[in-house]
Amino acid sequence: MNRRFGIILPVYSLPSRYGIGSFGKEAHSFVDFLSRSGVSLWQVLPMGPTGYGDSPYQCFSAFAGNDYFIDLDMLKEEGLLTEEDLKGADAGWDQDKVDYGRVYATRYDLLEKASQRFFLSPPEDFDEFIRSASWLRDYALYMSIKRSLGMIPWTDWPEEYRDRRPGAISAFISENEAMLRHHYFCQYKFFSQWKDLLHHAHRNGIEIVGDAPIYVSMDSADVWGNRELFCLDEKGHPTVVAGVPPDYFSETGQLWGNPIYRWNEQKESLYEWWGRRMSSAAVLFDYLRIDHFRGFDSYWVIPSGEETAVKGEWKKGPGIEFIRYLKESAGSMRLIAEDLGLLTQSVKDLLRDSGLPGMKVLEFAFSTDEENEYLPEAYQVNCICYTGTHDNDPAAPWIDSLDEKTLKFFRKYVKGKGLTPDPDGMIRLGMASKARFFIVQMQDLLETGSGSRTNRPGVQEGNWQWRIRAEELTDELSKRVFSLVSEYGRI
Repeated sequence: MNRRFGIILPVYSLPSRYGIGSFGKEAHSFVDFLSRSGVSLWQVLPMGPTGYGDSPYQCFSAFAGNDYFIDLDMLKEEGLLTEEDLKGADAGWDQDKVDYGRVYATRYDLLEKASQRFFLSPPEDFDEFIRSASWLRDYALYMSIKRSLGMIPWTDWPEEYRDRRPGAISAFISENEAMLRHHYFCQYKFFSQWKDLLHHAHRNGIEIVGDAPIYVSMDSADVWGNRELFCLDEKGHPTVVAGVPPDYFSETGQLWGNPIYRWNEQKESLYEWWGRRMSSAAVLFDYLRIDHFRGFDSYWVIPSGEETAVKGEWKKGPGIEFIRYLKESAGSMRLIAEDLGLLTQSVKDLLRDSGLPGMKVLEFAFSTDEENEYLPEAYQVNCICYTGTHDNDPAAPWIDSLDEKTLKFFRKYVKGKGLTPDPDGMIRLGMASKARFFIVQMQDLLETGSGSRTNRPGVQEGNWQWRIRAEELTDELSKRVFSLVSEYGRI
């Protein structure tokens, strides 16, 4: 059995002199750190272009890449930027968190300069990239119209643009060709720089685990360009939206607000949009975590305009036929089911029938229920064990936050395994489990505090910001990780 160990670190969390992680030198150095440490999986968050709130789970496109991740120093090496250009973007400011406002204010002017120089002599493969990316024209058009209108949502655009009237669209393209080509340039650089990083990872024995939200953002090129595939009214507004019902964690449920798929129309089109989505992801990743897998069995539908998720109803999802189509469309990329939450027997049956590995989270294991399915002895081999996900506290503050009863059970359980009741003990629990893959947040290895949490669900501000410093990736840490990976047979 191929037992492996991985680390979660979003791209934006990488070190960089420009205030946000990118695909440049520091990303390549992080891959080298993983390789030295015996780590063979690097899990990232969705890498799409983010909007208000900076959430990688609410992107302007399910296909496009985030312009922020284009490495500026690499553009300088190509002669597309100068050191003088970069002075204003050099972050002599907080390196521990991403200041998205500052990045937004400096990044686009720089990419515009680089784009203008690029088109003086574009490379031979540029036109082929445009032809091969079936989603690119719609995305570039959507972003160009959006920028020309001050970034307002597409449902608020003038009707001729909102409804994609051919005459208006043709006129806009003719008058704004340079703007569209700029977005072509940014996507070309995103994918080419990522390709270089991916090859470096593969040469060093590292595979990449990507992440695909089940739903797409309402304000996205995907919904604007494919209105017939979503539950929308004649003006493009959603008639129903996504979320989850009230449960143990929330009396009012979670109101996500994403538009709901018209699964009948999706099926009639032979799931073509999803097929393109999988094919596009397969260019970027070796594995893909499918978020909210239970939504393919049944999904919670909330009438548009509701302020909470209470008044919803369950609808039947597309089921095993669709999952088989996803697997086929993914090609050599392997899928992972995010099967967390309160699961019905039918969801468990769908996971079993799909053959996909599910997820087990150690931070869910220490309720006072001794038969908790997240305790390591309950695992099947075909699963991925995590200390916690991006929605959970890192291990150290999680332990500090436990109530007395849960903490007592945690300490008893861990000590019963001959381990210490601390982050190291949690990591050793996951290492020793029979789960094929064990993956931790980078914060767990560093034993950072609550200020390093990636995301607090339901909290609108202060998320997706934590960054690692280059000096924290020490030889001592690398040797400690390598020792753990070797000891537990996950090399």
